[in-house]
Amino acid sequence: MSNVRHGAHSARLGVAQVCAAGVLWGTGGLVVSVLHEREGLGAMTVSAWRMLLAAAALLAFAAATRHLGATVALWRAHPVRTTLVGCGTAAYQALYFAAVLTVGVSVATVVSLGLAPLLAAAWEHARAGSRPSRRQVLVLGMAVGGLVLISVSAGHPASAPSGRPVAGLCLAVLAGAVYAATTVAGHSMAQRGTPIALTTVATSMGAVALAPFLAVTAWRGEPVGSSDPSSLLLLVYLGVATMALAYGLLYAGLRTTSGSAATVATLVEPLSAAALAAVLLGERLPAAGVVGGVLILAAVVALPAAHEAPAAM
Repeated sequence: MSNVRHGAHSARLGVAQVCAAGVLWGTGGLVVSVLHEREGLGAMTVSAWRMLLAAAALLAFAAATRHLGATVALWRAHPVRTTLVGCGTAAYQALYFAAVLTVGVSVATVVSLGLAPLLAAAWEHARAGSRPSRRQVLVLGMAVGGLVLISVSAGHPASAPSGRPVAGLCLAVLAGAVYAATTVAGHSMAQRGTPIALTTVATSMGAVALAPFLAVTAWRGEPVGSSDPSSLLLLVYLGVATMALAYGLLYAGLRTTSGSAATVATLVEPLSAAALAAVLLGERLPAAGVVGGVLILAAVVALPAAHEAPAAM
């Protein structure tokens, strides 16, 4: 009985950690928008700085807490998997931002974030030879339905900004697939190393993958950085809070939470973004958006119980 209670407590804690990561990610969109309007920094430029600053902060933290040895050991033991997780994180950002610019924020968010939990759940059940329970199907339905309501109520233009909706949809589908695969792979790696070690290795690999975008941006004569102190602070916040801390929480949560459950829990990201816009920008969320938020929260609350015992096939 005590083991069962401990397992349930660990599952709830894991979901809470992943939700906290989603809340931090939800603040990132507003910061990126401010940096773009104020400094003219592109999405890929901000993403590259985000991962580079996060990697620097994590390496310093790992060294200060004597986790640097464990970090290096994890990479040496699993160089391919850790590199794939890091590059997958970088690729998801690139594909998602490209989808946003091509087909719009609403469609990109619904397709990429909505597809991820479905793909992750399908992979986990196919690998385990099981089928989802009715409660799991209900949780997925509530989460994806809530995401759709939140996204279409956010006031973003429905038409494709570039006039290439098919290309944008393909990019969003790829983003969702990469996000699902990265989360499932991160769940596997979370069992092999500490959250600090895994976050540091994965973020460092992602930073290496995105760093060339800064050189390309400079070569094209576009803005690469800023000398404004407030903008620099925003960049540091993006790297330390929405990347280093958020992914540390994600990988900590993945130690006791399945990849499919984690992709559902991170759907609080658009909910937190909408709440932040309402508080800071005075944007009012329509009734449909409120209903969507309630559905997402209900799905997250039901996650631990829904993932306790998948039905055998």
